[in-house]
Amino acid sequence: MKALVLDNYMELNYRDFPDPRVEANEVLIRVKACGICGSDTHGMDGSTGRRVPPLVMGHEASGIITELGAAVTGWNVGDRVTFDSTIYPLDDWHTRQGHYNLSNDRKVLGVSPGNYKKHGAFAEFVSVPAHILYKIPDNVSFEQAAMVEPVAVAMHALNISGIQLGQNAVVIGTGTIGLFVVKLLQTAGVYPIIAIDLDEKKLELSKSFGATHTVLSSDESVLEKIQRLTNNRKADVAFEAAGISETVNLCINSLRKGGKAILIGNLVPEVTVPLQKIVTTELSLLGSCAINGEYETVLKLMASGKIDVDGMISAVAPLSEGAGWFNRLYNKEAGLNKVILTP
Repeated sequence: MKALVLDNYMELNYRDFPDPRVEANEVLIRVKACGICGSDTHGMDGSTGRRVPPLVMGHEASGIITELGAAVTGWNVGDRVTFDSTIYPLDDWHTRQGHYNLSNDRKVLGVSPGNYKKHGAFAEFVSVPAHILYKIPDNVSFEQAAMVEPVAVAMHALNISGIQLGQNAVVIGTGTIGLFVVKLLQTAGVYPIIAIDLDEKKLELSKSFGATHTVLSSDESVLEKIQRLTNNRKADVAFEAAGISETVNLCINSLRKGGKAILIGNLVPEVTVPLQKIVTTELSLLGSCAINGEYETVLKLMASGKIDVDGMISAVAPLSEGAGWFNRLYNKEAGLNKVILTP
């Protein structure tokens, strides 16, 4: 088959690659669409340490089942499917407790952190366990289904937060995940929703997703504006979708006493935090890791029209042109959001 292979850091090649093996519990999928995630673009240069070449990346994908493993039931060749980005064991203690995203032996599709390597979906074919599959509704396209994963990541963050109707929220970082956090907060009836970013164009886009107010992170009065917009209390819940010390600290400092910080971004492995503020104002810091069963709900929201992802898709391009699109995203080309590659 053909695949887009990270042969070395900053070197992506569209070339021949061995077809995936199909284990007894797996299906083979002809990939129809795969989105370029921000973690893939950062993984391309080796900065995250989670994409060790040679590797086929790609975990935001959809396609058609072309082969069933010997033990697979309930699925048919020809089914239109998408799949979780996390490959988790069914017999793990965390999975049995309802937290498969924390299972000890989980793998992430298209990731190779050193202790495992699982080739992903920037290829003509990919094999995945049948238990991570989800059927795509008839009125949802393959390109739209490739967007389920980032929406589900955002929804998991909301589920972790326990945010309630009548509370307010701050969202720091309005890339793909942050924008979907904003949209889901709007759907949940949260008000106000204050979006913060260093990019004015992203903030403008966040308004169309439901942000009621926007503030540039470079604004020296950003905390005062948050306080003014929240009846002088600051935020009930703040979502951080960047993952560096500066934005994590802004997230924490934007909270009222007893507030919650939901940390989604993990661009760097370590950050510094204001410990005394966390302790003396009884703040809760909660990590939000990947997805834990949100796919089905997201697909229903897409099928019903309550979540529209089309506005986030900047381009749909052949996989053979993938290296060029990766470079454009890596160089932060203005106005470029989600790029979908089609094998």
